Amino acid sequence: MSVKSYKIINDPVHGFINIPGGLIMNIISHRFFQRLREIKQLGLTSLVYPGAMHSRLIHALGSMHLMKEAINVLRYKGVPIDSEEEEAALCAILLHDVGHAPYSHALEGVIVEGVSHEEISLSIMHALNREFEGALSLAIDIFNDRYSRHFLHQLVSSQLDVDRLDYLRRDSFFSGVAEGMIGSERIIKMLNVVDNNLVVEQKGIYSVEKFLISRRLMYWQVYLHKTVLSAERLIVSIFRRVRELIFSGSSIKMSSSLSFFMINRCNASHFECLDVLDKFSSLDDSDIMYSIKQWQYSSDYTLSSLCKMLVERNLPKLTIYSDPISMFFYEQQKYEMLTKLNNNRNIDAVIGKSDLNYFIEMGEISNRGYDSNSGEIKILDKQGNVSDIYLLSDMLSPKAFSNITKKYFLCTANLK
Repeated sequence: MSVKSYKIINDPVHGFINIPGGLIMNIISHRFFQRLREIKQLGLTSLVYPGAMHSRLIHALGSMHLMKEAINVLRYKGVPIDSEEEEAALCAILLHDVGHAPYSHALEGVIVEGVSHEEISLSIMHALNREFEGALSLAIDIFNDRYSRHFLHQLVSSQLDVDRLDYLRRDSFFSGVAEGMIGSERIIKMLNVVDNNLVVEQKGIYSVEKFLISRRLMYWQVYLHKTVLSAERLIVSIFRRVRELIFSGSSIKMSSSLSFFMINRCNASHFECLDVLDKFSSLDDSDIMYSIKQWQYSSDYTLSSLCKMLVERNLPKLTIYSDPISMFFYEQQKYEMLTKLNNNRNIDAVIGKSDLNYFIEMGEISNRGYDSNSGEIKILDKQGNVSDIYLLSDMLSPKAFSNITKKYFLCTANLK
């Protein structure tokens, strides 16, 4: 891979990012990748943190920048990484999120039911590989952890990958939540490789501790903020209602690409077809919000109400509980809501018990700060021994970080 940069981008988080020419520039210029420019990294989080308007595209570029930095550090420490491996690792991280649906995780599995963004990303990578005559074969192997040098996959996907190092700093920067400002440069400088596995030198243990604590705090303060969850439940309800109306024979106006995925039950194999990928890649946040703005005038009261709530930011009230919500309490809340609606307005013929499920629901949320099942963060001490971070850290609590923390919510719409 040529060391000469074809382009330089000024990133508000990392500063100047060098974009190599050739294959990487071809990927960045491709319509599949450029689509990420119009997909928000944090979905509907801007309804709570107005500055969180950054895109998936700049996150991918930032992750690629950190991958380049990590490879340079490992090379300096004597880890041999040739130019082909470097280019493949940069391509793998560049494309790791290319399969995200509009509004990122908010509509994960909603527009395309039962297919994860990782599966779609892989399908897009295979399509690009065919278009570029096999140039992405090694990148796909690294992405799938099928390449012999396991540490390259760990840089793409692990407990301490460059994806997380970028999104925590970036999401913290744009949301204004300072808890996510981690020392990513320090962590990268402390990386090394032992027995084909990524490790962190012991001098970097405090930075890793802060990384784990920051990630946990960012989940509860940003990603799982109750108002963000409320907005996400609302947009999911909108698309659930649209799909129900379509299958009941109603005519709902939307773009041909969106209509395709709302009508057809696609699985991962469908994304092997370039036509399906093209339809998917034509969808971004603007298509979704345009449709919702049109649907707020629908003759269907339920769909119209849901869409107006999102457009006007009249979000459902979401209450979080430490203990599971009993079915008796849930049914009682539904009855009280229906009674109030029917007493206040003559809409009992419009909202029945089945439609009421769109306006009140219960569920659970969970978070785990550290998942050892996904691979441990290994610390390399001065004697050359490698241990899990918990055996050396005097700050982290295995119970607090390894156990899944569950909370329960009741989401109730404020119908006018």
